[in-house]
Amino acid sequence: MDRAAAGTSRVERRHVDGFEALDLCHRETLRMLQELDALVDRLGDVGADDRARAMAGTIERHFSGAVAAHHADEERHLFPALWASGDARTRQVVERLRQDHAWMDVNWRSLQPQLDALARGHSSFDPDLFRDGSSILCALVRDHILLEESVAYPEAKRRFTDGDRARMNTGMASRRRSPQRMPAPRPPGVRS
Repeated sequence: MDRAAAGTSRVERRHVDGFEALDLCHRETLRMLQELDALVDRLGDVGADDRARAMAGTIERHFSGAVAAHHADEERHLFPALWASGDARTRQVVERLRQDHAWMDVNWRSLQPQLDALARGHSSFDPDLFRDGSSILCALVRDHILLEESVAYPEAKRRFTDGDRARMNTGMASRRRSPQRMPAPRPPGVRS
């Protein structure tokens, strides 16, 4: 077995905490939002050059893959447990976070084709619409992450039993090992 294969198998066997995975996705998403801000600036300053196309592809893959999976994990594992608490304030937060997911999805469905077109070298996107959609997505996602990290995640950690946490960890790990559930990201320029 070569070194790369040995490293991969060790990583796959490593116990991954669901909350740690959610936090890591938040960190990467915040980095991608910075990249999106930089892309908007670059398009205004330089235009749709090779670097802008690469940035667009990276951002598109992250939001279409990791963020979509992240939201599915929250909807499946976190929100039902918080809702079951019966606490009115907690339920209000869950309602808000679910609504945020819906708004982010609507915004993403508008922005994703523009990023994809840019990544593929097409100039068939409206720069003003792209800038406005990017601004909305960035503000919404940053606000959403703040609410999750300041209220929802601490509350879930407080309420989760060891069994709840183990079920979340197992469910998230199982989904991540199941390639048929999440399509592999496409490199820029590769048509499906």
